[in-house]
Order: sequence, then C-alpha cells, then structure tokens
Amino acid sequence: MKTRIEKDELGEKEIPGEAYYGIQTLRSKENFDIVQKPISRQLIKALAIIKKAAANANYDAGLLDKNVCNAICMSCDEILNGRLHGQFITDLIQGGAGTSMNMNANEVIANRANEMLGSQKGLYDKVHPIDHVNLSQSTNDVLPTAGKIAAIHLTKKLLVEMKKLSNAYRDLEEQYKDVITIGKTHLQDGALITFGQIFKALRFSVERDTKNIESAMERLLEINMGGTLVGTGESANPKYVKKIVKYIVEFSGENFYQSKNLVDCTRHVDSFSWLSKAIMNFALNVHKNANDLRLMSCCYKTIVLPEIQSGSAMNPGKINPVVPEMLVQVVYYMEGNDLTISRSVAAGEMEFNVNLPIIFACLFENLNFIRRAICTLREKCLEGLKVIPLENPLALDGGILTALQPKLGYQACKDIVLLSAQEHISIQQVLLQHGYITKEELDEIVNQQIMIATGK
Repeated sequence: MKTRIEKDELGEKEIPGEAYYGIQTLRSKENFDIVQKPISRQLIKALAIIKKAAANANYDAGLLDKNVCNAICMSCDEILNGRLHGQFITDLIQGGAGTSMNMNANEVIANRANEMLGSQKGLYDKVHPIDHVNLSQSTNDVLPTAGKIAAIHLTKKLLVEMKKLSNAYRDLEEQYKDVITIGKTHLQDGALITFGQIFKALRFSVERDTKNIESAMERLLEINMGGTLVGTGESANPKYVKKIVKYIVEFSGENFYQSKNLVDCTRHVDSFSWLSKAIMNFALNVHKNANDLRLMSCCYKTIVLPEIQSGSAMNPGKINPVVPEMLVQVVYYMEGNDLTISRSVAAGEMEFNVNLPIIFACLFENLNFIRRAICTLREKCLEGLKVIPLENPLALDGGILTALQPKLGYQACKDIVLLSAQEHISIQQVLLQHGYITKEELDEIVNQQIMIATGK
C-alpha cells in the first residue's frame, strides 16, 4: 500500500496514501481504540456545516482567498452529501475534549480541497487544516456547536416518531372508545373505565413529553461560535465573529443565535443535560406503559398483543410480550447514559468541559435508541393490538361501594366487604340479600357507573 509521510511537533508518521485524514487523526486513532465505533454521522455533517460557515465568514472578513473558500465549501458539501464519512476514524470516546474530532474534519476537508485545487493529499500547500479550515475557530467553540446541531437533527427525527406513536394511540382510542374494562389500582379491580380513556391517556402523555422535548431542544439554539478558546473571542476577527452564526443558520436550517455571554456558553454545557432529562422523562413514561401492556396482556387478559415470534424452546405455542420487554431494557440502558451525561456536565473544569465526547456518545445513543424502540412498539405491538371486552359489565362489583358510601357510610360498606368474603358471594349479592338496597337501586347505580366510564 502506498503511503505518505506527514510531520507534526511529535515527529513523523506514515499515512495511507489514499487517506484524506492526516497525522493528528491517525495519532488519535492509535491512542483511542476504546469503543471501536466512529463518531455519529450527524456530528460529521455538523462539523462540515461549521467549517463551511467559517470559510464564508473568513472570506467576508478578508482572511481567505476566494478559491480557497470555494474549495473548502465544496469539500464540506461532499461530506454533507454523504461522501468521505469513512475518513472520520477517531474513536467515539477520546481525550482532548474532541480536539481529535475537530482535527479529523480539518484534515479531511483540507486534503479534499487541495485535490480540487490541483495539489496532493498531505502537502497542505494550498489549503492547510489549521491555517485555513480551522481559521478563527477553536475546538472549544466548534465542538459544542457541532454537538448542538447534531442533537437538534436527531431530536427532530425522534419527534417525528413520537408523533406517529401519538397517532397510533389515537387510532386505538377511537377504535375502542366505548369498550368497557375495569380499571386497576394496586393491581386489583378498581372502577369501570373504557379502553378509549386508557389509550387517550397514553396519547396525552406522549404529547406532553413532545412539548417538553421541544422546549429543551430550544436551549440548544444558543451557541458560542466566535468565542474561540475560552469565550473571549481571542484570535477571531471581529467581522468573522459577526458573520459566523449567520452562515451556520443558513447552512443548518436552524435558528441558532450567538450567546450574549460567550464565556458562560463555553464554560457550561447544561443545555445537553436539559435535553437528556426531557428525553428520559419520555422514556420513563414509555417504560411504565410498556409494563402496563405486559400486565394487560399476560396477567389480566384484557388485551391481545400481535404474535411476532415464538416464546419458548420448552413450551410449544407460548408467546411472550417481547416488545414491551425490549422497551423496559432500553430504558434501563438509557438511565445509565443519562447519569453519565449528568456527571459529565457537572465535571467540566474551569473555562471548558473536556467531557464532551462522552456526553455526545450517550446523548446521541439515547436519541437513537428511544426512537427505534418506539417505532418497534408502534409497528409490532400497537398496530394489531386487540382488546377483550367485558362479557357482562353489569355483573361487576367495581365502583359500586364507592358510589354507595355517601348513602350507607364507610363502616357499612366495610361490613359489606367482610360479608362478601365470609359468605363467598359478590358485593351485589350482599347488598340485595341483606337488604342494603333494592334491585332497582342497584341497577341504577351500575348503569350510572357505565355511563361515567363511557362519558355518556
């Protein structure tokens, strides 16, 4: 394999001749082979957006030649169109606060731009990774901004899937709006309720979490581009500082704005924690609802989930609620990631947070995991779910004593429960046989309970 020699302050290294990355990227790859996974494709594209924006802002400030600016922009466009992603080889988790990620982008863009201008990879004679591609920037403003761009794009994909989940609950709500079941409290019979009310509640929880996630996502729109190393804008041309966010808005399609306090925005990355917590609150509701589906299908036999795979190698014909089981495990995994994000946000030292790589790794993983999980829930569990109506709602005891308590008193109702247990007969039988109420009064109460449940 052909190679080329590149040099840095630590010495020389052989680089594969066809590689668009350079010596700093290769050193990072050799130093950090921990997760053995590359950075997110959305983060790669976010870095390209920033480098393209910076090239234009630097050109407007008179710091870049037009040909160099164009070559950098065309290289970035190729990355945005899906090319050269295989050249981003730095490990997902790394030291250096993401400097290696930033340099990986700088080197790939510079080498591709040099090719476009008739030079060779590794020479950096026409376009240099730092002098041109990274001009007026620091990893300390590039990486937090790239993380916010990527997080917003991934969150929007989650919100699309959440909308589909909400619609699936709405369809079940409409389909079974008048079908009565008996609600459970403390895992025991409570009062009559319709499946329509149950699925409506699930829909409302998704819609509420959607609003919370959208609100948290808005916090990511404040960025520290132009702040460079510690937020003071050291080494950044004032004209560049005024233009950089404008171009990021143009190329990302998001309404980013420059922080009024770039030092604060560089020191603190709590906006990622806000988003993580909003996602986790949604995941917790998903966890609760998944467990409820398991109980309803396996224990109370009030619903039937689609049969999608065999449940046992020992029990022929056994079908397990595998999708809800999967969801519970996903949320457990996400809780670990959320804790890592919280600790990492809190552990940033002084003017910058060196833990950005693990924050991004955990946040992006959670966004992807919960999106795929609820997609599976919708497609393989909710679409095809059937309910089992009560055979005779009028024969149920649930809610009758609650309705009678104002008339009979708490102690009398308690005595009725004891008589039911002692005589092994239903609450309704006790009421009639012991003369607490008449048959006509009982029928009226039961019908009222059904009307309350159905909202009619």
